[in-house]
Amino acid sequence: MSLLVAALTIALNQTLGSNPDPYANETPTQRNQRMKWFREARFGMFIHWGVYSVPAGIYDNKQIPGIGEWIMSDARIPTNTYQAYAKQFNPTKYNAETWVKLAKQAGMKYIVITSKHHDGFAMYDSKVSPWNITQATPFKRDPLKELAAACKKHGIKLGFYYSQAQDWNHPGGSAMVGHWDTRQNGDMGQYIKNIAVPQVKEILTKYGPIACLWWDTPTGMTKEYADELLPLLKLQPGIIHNNRLGGGYKGDTETPEQYIPATGYPGGRDWETCMTMNNTWGFKSEDHNWKSNETLIRNLIDIASKGGNYLLNVGPTSLGEIPEPSVDRLKSMGIWMKANGKAIYATTPSPFKRLPWGRCTKVVNGNTITLYLHVFDWPQNGKLLVPGLRNKAESASLLVGNKKLTTQSINDGVVISLPAKAENPYSTTVVLTVKGKLNITQPEIVQAENGNIDLKPGDAKLHGSDIQTEGPANNENFGFWTNSADWIEWRFRVKTPGTYRISAEVGSLGTGKFEVNCAGQTLTVVAPNTGSYQNFKTVEFGTATFSTPVNVALTITPIVKGWQPINLRTIHITPL
Repeated sequence: MSLLVAALTIALNQTLGSNPDPYANETPTQRNQRMKWFREARFGMFIHWGVYSVPAGIYDNKQIPGIGEWIMSDARIPTNTYQAYAKQFNPTKYNAETWVKLAKQAGMKYIVITSKHHDGFAMYDSKVSPWNITQATPFKRDPLKELAAACKKHGIKLGFYYSQAQDWNHPGGSAMVGHWDTRQNGDMGQYIKNIAVPQVKEILTKYGPIACLWWDTPTGMTKEYADELLPLLKLQPGIIHNNRLGGGYKGDTETPEQYIPATGYPGGRDWETCMTMNNTWGFKSEDHNWKSNETLIRNLIDIASKGGNYLLNVGPTSLGEIPEPSVDRLKSMGIWMKANGKAIYATTPSPFKRLPWGRCTKVVNGNTITLYLHVFDWPQNGKLLVPGLRNKAESASLLVGNKKLTTQSINDGVVISLPAKAENPYSTTVVLTVKGKLNITQPEIVQAENGNIDLKPGDAKLHGSDIQTEGPANNENFGFWTNSADWIEWRFRVKTPGTYRISAEVGSLGTGKFEVNCAGQTLTVVAPNTGSYQNFKTVEFGTATFSTPVNVALTITPIVKGWQPINLRTIHITPL
């Protein structure tokens, strides 16, 4: 090692300290400034595009189950056979400006595109490997360069997805399901050093300002490998990166995939739900299971109400066109966002634990708090109750049209008088302003007239590091219950004495045991193997007896020995 190299190495180590994460020692103020654009954006476009758009889900004249970009792995396609698809990849209809204009029309503030997915194919002019779009295809152009220019022109932030660990075409790259071609074998350390590190350098230096780096699936990643990649973030000061690098690094954002956390993330953790419009990320010609405009718009609202971002995917074809059903849905979302974006951008989470008719986002400006009430289910009687709100309403109006509305404070909260018909069938926004600190009495878990008590995941207090609630509010469940030290708690009141049956729907792949403690009465339950975490079966926990009206704590605690994760839906307590 030369003296110059040694000096530079010492200087770099001193700069980085023992932690190679360039943001390890940033102050809360610095972090808030770095995350500001992300927290205000709320809506972005994910683009999964690559060689996999050529087979489009079909191999050997058969439709391959699974998502489009995983076809090489799912069908165990040999590397030579897969690489031949690149010769057919000629996206002559690609127009970066058309894509960026569509994202902007939809109300999106940023774009994240696959610079390299798990198939190892670089969607840009890489000098590191010839397995890239300018050398291996007849197209010869660099689509990321064109996209970066269009984003700059139209004021859209640009981020890159990069598969740092899985790589099915470069020797040494990892594979989640193991290698199936001897050409994939090699040393992962050499792959990280010779492919991943120099390619990440390329994407962070060749395309101007890059707002975020989206790592994916840290299969085989160690701290040592991650430590080689993390310092590269310094090439783009202020860049945001997610939690999928591996090596024990949490990154800046959580990335729930294909679901919306029922209550967001604790401690103000930034997050971003990534989701497809149909069933696939990369283009599949036979996937026509498209989400409705209503679902997509309400997903966006739901996510914003919990403090997250919505990264909504499109999977362009091998010709470079975004499928028409995606275009139609994005335009529909854009119409709603043009009228209602004020209630989404730069808002903060809802202060209400639950709202029976929709969602809420808020903006605080000095002593004035603006509550944007997103009404999904328009009240038949024209009266919208904002439950538990004790503040006096300063003003109320419809966001679209600014029609003034009257309000009344009652024991149960604030009632707003609405027009007979909703302004929008998907979600109509009511603007309610109050002064001072919010004073909200969160509704109790109420025993129904028939005696039933439903304990929903969103109403529980979670104890632990891994367990979380997920899914839409009307069908949420506990998931990621991998840590046997995590447990759940509800508190409620039983008004009617008697004996009650306790049950819930459980999804499990094992036979994990857990204890249900209800007012000092303990039940031991064995979870059934339902074949899938998404396949729920009703499980009878047992019974509990209450001799008088009583305030009750119900807890569910894993039995550590032999614990297997479970998914758990609403707890039903019904009188016998």
